[in-house]
Amino acid sequence: MATRRRTSTSCSSMAALLLFMAALMASSSIAATPTQSFEDNFNIMWSENHFTTSEDGQIWNLSLDNDTGCGFQTKHMYRFGWFSMKLKLVGGDSAGVVTAYYMCSENGAGPERDEIDFEFLGNRTGEPYVIQTNVFKNGTGNREMRHSLWFDPTKDYHTYSILWNNHQLVFFVDRVPIRVYKNSDKVPNNDFFPNQKPMYLFSSIWNADDWATRGGLEKTDWKKAPFVSSYKDFAVDGCRWKDPFPACVSTTTENWWDQYDAWHLSKTQKMDYAWVQRNLVVYDYCQDRERFPKLPWECSISPWA
Repeated sequence: MATRRRTSTSCSSMAALLLFMAALMASSSIAATPTQSFEDNFNIMWSENHFTTSEDGQIWNLSLDNDTGCGFQTKHMYRFGWFSMKLKLVGGDSAGVVTAYYMCSENGAGPERDEIDFEFLGNRTGEPYVIQTNVFKNGTGNREMRHSLWFDPTKDYHTYSILWNNHQLVFFVDRVPIRVYKNSDKVPNNDFFPNQKPMYLFSSIWNADDWATRGGLEKTDWKKAPFVSSYKDFAVDGCRWKDPFPACVSTTTENWWDQYDAWHLSKTQKMDYAWVQRNLVVYDYCQDRERFPKLPWECSISPWA
């Protein structure tokens, strides 16, 4: 992995409170309710013995030990929509551990895949988690951003969401937009925005101590295993892909996530996004001139439009 440059972050408790209140107000315009049970929505990908549920089946736990991790994926593929899940991350010393929550057009890491990533990078006790997001088009990624958080994601459940339409991808944390990734019709051969392939939604926990924490300097302490991440309240409001003639081959604007108001941030969301940009950005590939002497074309697109 390329070396990440980190900028200092600061946020007061008052600013965090104001941001939280603004997020609650913004959330009233976005509706997606949890859909059915785990069995209705997902299949376990591997290591079923590392997967457990609460007694009522509403909380799902993935665990990692020195033998293996665990993961699950949706039974259906989607092209565009709103996708949301509540997660509580591994607490304590989680250095080297990655909890991934992402969408992908393939079951494996194929060379032509499209992918939209949330990755939660563990750390030593007392050090903050970092969220890494990334976007792949036809197998090419290297579009990382990293953010710190304004809360401890190990103490309670928080909501992580993806808005995906033909105009933009927005990554949300508790309804607050932390990253906006825009499409553009000015590029004849678009090689940066994933808008053609349907995707499954996945989550997994795995060991990545060769890069995840301080560039691989901090290794996983297996004496602290098992490492457990927990999930609940999966919600999707999207276009389910159905062969051979899927209804979501083209956009129709029949759904809220495909209408004009979802093509750009609202006024309140822009305020929240500006606060995140000032205080929580740890790394942005579009600012990394050492890594990209010529910045990728998509870096010229304004997220504010």
